[in-house]
Amino acid sequence: MDWHELNKTRVKDLREMMGEHLPEVTGITAMKKDQLVELLAEKLDIEKPHKTVATGLGKGALKAQIRDLKELRQQALEAKDHAELKKHRRAIHRLKRRLRRMAQTA
Repeated sequence: MDWHELNKTRVKDLREMMGEHLPEVTGITAMKKDQLVELLAEKLDIEKPHKTVATGLGKGALKAQIRDLKELRQQALEAKDHAELKKHRRAIHRLKRRLRRMAQTA
């Protein structure tokens, strides 16, 4: 069993597992799911995954592209060119979403 399977398990089942693996712990019924998962993972030697950055175009390169697009956006705003403004804003939005997706759980 890994962290993701443990985290997807129902609270009722987690409480039963706590009774089997950690009978000395009291107050199981009052614990939240996160607390149950943490204790069980610690007992079963399951490591909590950490965030990793996906390979490919680096974070710094994406941020540089966003900075360049922000300058172009500002120029389009001053020139009152609404078509260019929209194009640059959408490109910035796509790159920011790509940055957020890069940081995913392992």
